[in-house]
Order: sequence, then C-alpha cells, then structure tokens
Amino acid sequence: MKVNVYSKDGTIAGNRKLSVSIFEQEVNEILVSEIVRAYMATARQGTASAKTRGEVRGGGRKPRRQKHTGMTRAGSIRSPIWKGGGVVFGPRPRDYSIDIPKKKKRLALLSSLSFMAKEGKVIIVDDISMEQSKTSIFYDMIKKLGFKDRTKLLFVLDKKDDNVYKSGRNIPGVNFTTSSGLNVLDILSANTVIFSIKGLDSLEERLG
Repeated sequence: MKVNVYSKDGTIAGNRKLSVSIFEQEVNEILVSEIVRAYMATARQGTASAKTRGEVRGGGRKPRRQKHTGMTRAGSIRSPIWKGGGVVFGPRPRDYSIDIPKKKKRLALLSSLSFMAKEGKVIIVDDISMEQSKTSIFYDMIKKLGFKDRTKLLFVLDKKDDNVYKSGRNIPGVNFTTSSGLNVLDILSANTVIFSIKGLDSLEERLG
C-alpha cells in the first residue's frame, strides 16, 4: 500500500510504501472494541460518592413519639425516605481501570492503523516541525493540505515538539501525539491520521 507524501504547501513531494506488518493487518473489530472500552474506563476518575444514612449529619434522636401522633413511625430524620436523608446504593469511590495485556494492546493498535489505512485516512507530511509557535502558519498548512475547519486530525510526531504543539493546540479538532504514545482511542477518534516522516520511521521501528 502506497500513500502520498505531502509538503507543507500541500504539494505532493513523493510517495511511500507503508509497512505491511503495521498497516495491512486483519482488522479485529471485537478486540478493538474491547480495548477502546478499557481505555475509556481507565480514564474515569471514579470519585463520585454519596453519603449513606450513617454518614449524613443529624438524626441522633427519634424525631417524634412512636404512637398517638397520627403520623408514621420514624426512627431517624436521616432515613433514606426523608428529605436530606442518606442515599441507598449510591455511588462510592472506586477504580474503574482495566488492565490490558501488552499483546492485546499491540494487536488492537495494528488493527486500528490498518483500518485507517484501508479507508484512506492516513497521510504523510515530509516535515511538520516549526521554527516558532505560530497558529496562523499551522492553520494555513492544514488548509493547504485540503482539510476543512473542525476536521478531527491526529498529528503523529517522532517526539514532542513544543512549537508544533503550541501552534496547533487552539485549533478545534487538532490533536498531537508521538509514535511511542499512539493508542487505539486517539486513532479512531480522528478523521485522518497525519504522520511526519520521522514519526512514521519511529513507529515502524517500534512495531515493525
């Protein structure tokens, strides 16, 4: 499978053959779905909490006599059926994270990259680096590459570049990652994955 290599000005500078072992693998949809759920579960904070009747304030004495009042019998004003009472079976702090075996994570990553490549959603830019952080310059590059506003783009670099990150972080839909930090959720959340030459080299070295 060959894809075009673009320059920053949007012109085609050449083409490159994608690695068969990374971009032409069988897409395992069930595995990818499992890994995506695991990533989303791990991202949950798990801090939601509600107080039980033993934790809410008050309720130290019986609110009224047991008999001869014409009202219901009640032992505490913090009963769950009273306003301001405790919550029955409410949320408690917990850890939602799911451990993912390395082999599964790798296979799901290859599946997602292969899916994007087969859909024609992988392109290469020869050089994404910038001499200074300038949003307008980065925005012009995206336009010259033929993308519309708010298109979800994932730029994959070989290493973190502050100038590139600062130039594109305020553009809606634009996200950045490195070849070592690339994951299934980031890939499938994007409409197009854009590799720099060095980013692709680094990825192929890591997974090839």
